[in-house]
Amino acid sequence: MTNKITVRTATPSPLDGVQLSTVDEDSIRRLVHGFYDAVRRDDVIGPIFLQKIAPGRWPFHLNRMCDFWSSVLLRSGRYHGQPLPPHLRLPGLSDIHFARWLGLFRTTARQVFDEADATIVIATAERIAQSFRIAVAVHHGEDSIALRPLTEDPMPDKQGEPT
Repeated sequence: MTNKITVRTATPSPLDGVQLSTVDEDSIRRLVHGFYDAVRRDDVIGPIFLQKIAPGRWPFHLNRMCDFWSSVLLRSGRYHGQPLPPHLRLPGLSDIHFARWLGLFRTTARQVFDEADATIVIATAERIAQSFRIAVAVHHGEDSIALRPLTEDPMPDKQGEPT
């Protein structure tokens, strides 16, 4: 006889016990494509993505990100990869970039999902961003203890200052 053990993280996931009424494969596709359209036009993080992803590789990247968000939001299991290592290799990746990423993501999520679902999807993205920020700090030998989540909405302008 085997006992099943429920494994939980130290903090609950925003997805625990919720039903997302407007999140499906089609809406995830609209989220990912809309978000990356905004990213490519953005003066702060666009150059990073455009430098790292060749024009012919964008369809692959978008499909991979659809798989990632499907796995996260719908628990589809479609994503098989490690999203953190490419971010650790980005020189100069900072809170300005994470704040801008989150700002664009929040805007897109609110355009795609109803208010309740957007709140959950955004909280999930904020949690992922915080995890990545901590990993980047540790990777660079920086103190990660003082890092507080980027939960506010101000979008940094082109110089990186909140608007």
